[in-house]
Amino acid sequence: MAHSYLSIEDVEVSFQTKGGTFTAIRNIDLKVDKGQFVSLIGHSGCGKSTLLNVVAGLVRPTRGAVLLEGEVIDKPGPDRAVIFQDHSLLPWLSVLENVRLAVDKTMPGASSAERREWAMHNLELVHMAQAASKRPAELSGGMKQRVGIARAIAMKPRVLLMDEPFGALDALTRASLQTAVMAIQEQLNNTVLMITHDVDEAVLLSDRVVMMTNGPAATIGDDLGVSLARPRNAIETGNLPEYRRARSAVLHFLHERYSNPLDAAA
Repeated sequence: MAHSYLSIEDVEVSFQTKGGTFTAIRNIDLKVDKGQFVSLIGHSGCGKSTLLNVVAGLVRPTRGAVLLEGEVIDKPGPDRAVIFQDHSLLPWLSVLENVRLAVDKTMPGASSAERREWAMHNLELVHMAQAASKRPAELSGGMKQRVGIARAIAMKPRVLLMDEPFGALDALTRASLQTAVMAIQEQLNNTVLMITHDVDEAVLLSDRVVMMTNGPAATIGDDLGVSLARPRNAIETGNLPEYRRARSAVLHFLHERYSNPLDAAA
């Protein structure tokens, strides 16, 4: 049987709590082709991060499995790099040294010069080569996140996992990084699975927007294809009929089919 590049098959994750068994996600089936950019969107508590952590190998499913090119994922590995909202840079290391940490782990057979060259190449992709000698404390929030992205892609991951990577940034910095990520994804053809709460961000960046139902026992409620040509410019793309159609469909799902449970309880 042929599998998709990334295949999430009947995944369920349950936890034992003082009140009994809590099921975070259930019946998750998702196939992702190589090079696709897929966003996960839904209200808080719908299990998006749980699902991402299963793909990362940080959480084992109670039932079902995740396969990458036909191989079962059951632990973390360098073939899947995670970019969190917090950049997690080591403050005592320079920008270059932070990226070298990932390069040294994933390219042990390369010479020191080759590893440095590769680290610098990835800093150039995110326009941070000029800050290679700086420490994280000398950088803005957006610059730190650029370094975090460089560190992740320097691992040459087969799948890039992003957990609200721009959530803590101001609007202008966020827009700049969205453009940078689209350019990098187009150049490297990374397979990307990204969590976001931002509808416009999901539609702009993605080939598909996967919408999750409210938890507990959240599952996939809809899977929307976004047929916008690439490369995409945020201003120009926002005026296209396909963009407005996709945006309207996601908003309809979130606000009419699955309204925020916290709002309903208020």
